[in-house]
Amino acid sequence: MRISLNWLQELVELRLNPEELAETLTMAGFEVEDIEDRRTWADGVVIGKVVEREQHPNADKLSVCQVDVGKGENLNIVCGAANVRADIYVPVATVGTYLPNKDLKIKPAKLRGVPSQGMICSLEELGLPTDVDGIHIFSGDNIQIGDDVRPLLGLDDVILDVTATANRADALSMVGIAREVAAITGGKLKIPDPEKVSVAQNAGSFSIKVDDTKACPAYIGTVIGQVKIAPSPDWLQQRLLSAGVRPISNIVDITNYVMLEWGQPLHAFDLTRLQSIAASEDISIGVRFANNGENFKTLDGKSRNLSTQNLLITVNNKPVALAGVMGGEESEVHDGTESLVLEAALFDNVAIRRSSRSVGLRSESSTRYERGVNHAELEVACNRALSLIVEIAGGTLKAQEISDTRPDSGWTRSIELRLDRVNQILGPVDLGEEETGEIKGGDVERILTALGCRLTVSGDGTWAVNVPAYRYRDLEREIDLIEEIARLYGYDNLCDTLPEKPEVGYLPTDQELIRKLRAAFRAIGLTELMHYSLVKPGEDRQVVLSNPLFAEYSALRTDLISGLIDAFQYNIEKGNGALNGFEIGKIFWEEEDGFQEADTVGGIIGGDITSSKWMSGGSQKSISWFEAKGILESVFKVMGLQVEYQPDRRDDRLHPGRTASLWVGGNRLGVFGQVHPQIRSEKDLPDDVYVFQLSLEVLLDAVDEDDILTPKFKSFSTYPPSDRDIAFFAPVDLTVADIEKAINKAGKSLLDSVELFDEYRGENVPEGQRSLAFRLIYRSPERTLTDADVEPVHQKVRDSLVEKFGVSLRS
Repeated sequence: MRISLNWLQELVELRLNPEELAETLTMAGFEVEDIEDRRTWADGVVIGKVVEREQHPNADKLSVCQVDVGKGENLNIVCGAANVRADIYVPVATVGTYLPNKDLKIKPAKLRGVPSQGMICSLEELGLPTDVDGIHIFSGDNIQIGDDVRPLLGLDDVILDVTATANRADALSMVGIAREVAAITGGKLKIPDPEKVSVAQNAGSFSIKVDDTKACPAYIGTVIGQVKIAPSPDWLQQRLLSAGVRPISNIVDITNYVMLEWGQPLHAFDLTRLQSIAASEDISIGVRFANNGENFKTLDGKSRNLSTQNLLITVNNKPVALAGVMGGEESEVHDGTESLVLEAALFDNVAIRRSSRSVGLRSESSTRYERGVNHAELEVACNRALSLIVEIAGGTLKAQEISDTRPDSGWTRSIELRLDRVNQILGPVDLGEEETGEIKGGDVERILTALGCRLTVSGDGTWAVNVPAYRYRDLEREIDLIEEIARLYGYDNLCDTLPEKPEVGYLPTDQELIRKLRAAFRAIGLTELMHYSLVKPGEDRQVVLSNPLFAEYSALRTDLISGLIDAFQYNIEKGNGALNGFEIGKIFWEEEDGFQEADTVGGIIGGDITSSKWMSGGSQKSISWFEAKGILESVFKVMGLQVEYQPDRRDDRLHPGRTASLWVGGNRLGVFGQVHPQIRSEKDLPDDVYVFQLSLEVLLDAVDEDDILTPKFKSFSTYPPSDRDIAFFAPVDLTVADIEKAINKAGKSLLDSVELFDEYRGENVPEGQRSLAFRLIYRSPERTLTDADVEPVHQKVRDSLVEKFGVSLRS
């Protein structure tokens, strides 16, 4: 927001020069992006009177003027403006004047043989916007020849371009900035008392109807007659220009002026046009949401296609304005307006933000409503505008209607503030002369009182703080008050301190284990993948977003497998070959007791993990189920996990005969299997594509943290092993995991390892069975084993298999 210091000093005592004030505001959290010193734009430009004007003897478009600038002798000035004439008062740049906006220094010159001793200026040459093609002509009674032109043109001013943070809606007004300056500098506030305005009782031809009181908690409509539309007074135009707002007419300028002064947007409707739209002299101003497909033309001349997100102002249910954003073209105030309706309303910030975004239209009004205007000063701003309309436009207040559902308790809240907590958060402060200390209770009371808060002592070093209405939206918690104390005490007065004994940083155990897991997957040849958690809707128990950006990303994923399969397909289509990758991320689902989420590890394997293809003639080598399982097993080995595999048919995306559920310590770890042939066919994937999904929580719980993070040396046996093979027929539905478990249990005294090295189905194998062959390694850490040591244990293994599973031994 552009802040005029001339305007500001009418509202608060300024004790600092512009540069110091800009620095102070910046340090308090209001960044001053630019200081526009207008005093330099017309330094040396004075008021002159054109005493005589003659045609230039050598140029048709030039005039030779005799100009009195109050120095006793007229200046001879050559002027090229078409509107120059005798007996007018004009701005004159005398010899030696520098005009920074034109980068021009005035020097004595000859123009077509005629000497010129200065320049008669246009507003553009002085840095001001203008619609006049020619020099500026002063009008009025209090014009003295030779006086500085800057006070008349508003150029005796300095403009600060201030950026306020999103939470400081109050800083989008001159009154709000004045309150902030008073709190920071200790200057005295001079905000004028609210004007008292009396309005006649409504005769019944004007009413207000608000359909949604949450979207519009308060609406004041005032009928004003006998207004005279004309240009605004110079002082009002200069105020608006300094704020970067173009003057239009007295009524429109007054609404803009009050918005800049109090931060409360206002809008004026032409009453006659409202009656024409309503087709009746009895009008009812309404507030409702638009219907889908409803059309409306705004003040900028564009037709807007509306939706149910747009809040409308209506007359007899016909739209006349986008509430809080922009008025309508059909009801705007114009040169012939004689009566009007002034709107002063409060709108819900969320409703205005959605409405503004849906039509792609932002305005000064919507900017303030989106951040939240002061609910307690609506009447103050309304009365201020009404008094100015009466004073400047000669209006007569005829009737007023009010719809108000604001709470009677007022817009304030009480927050408990503890001095100990203040010093705990902010730390020591610099007291000068290399001395540090703490913020005192007196400092807290002084700062918060300056901000308009009321403090009541509720204990030793504790206060109950009532925040003012204009800070209701951003002072909500104790930490907000502490931030205000830090701002006004001065961030540069807070000490920079470091811990006396810094500790070496470390990662939590879970993070260490996850890093270890990532490294294991990368070491085996898998690339880490990252996907959005947002997916298309349509699955069971899916968490669906209520406000998605796109329909394709309107729900949260329930697993990782679908995204991995899509990534595999994408890589194939782009010619990048088969994908071997893993992902660690969250999944989400909905249950009866609410939403749930879990950390999960997923992966997909479908390509040759070797780096060279020369042994296969350059062709891609397919990977078997057991090779894919071996990749996963190698990661489990690094993590020190013993994982069991059990047949599983629950996931219809996976091959029903080539899918296993994974178990560790009696807990389900996840699933591993081959992608279903139907999905492979639909997505044009290779035959051998395998996926897995593991619960990260179960995996980390099963890991022995000490052995993984700090490996311990384990001595190995120096004595040779003794190996035995055992082969037998076993039922097809008997899993190898169950067999290995039985072998380990029976031979645990000497058995070192068990490995399946052969499986056969076919000729000479009984129907419904398969031939399995295991190699058993026996070893002792204390001595060399003999046949007499090994045979009893090996026979126990054989007997255990026959007894427990009824296998037919072949060796």
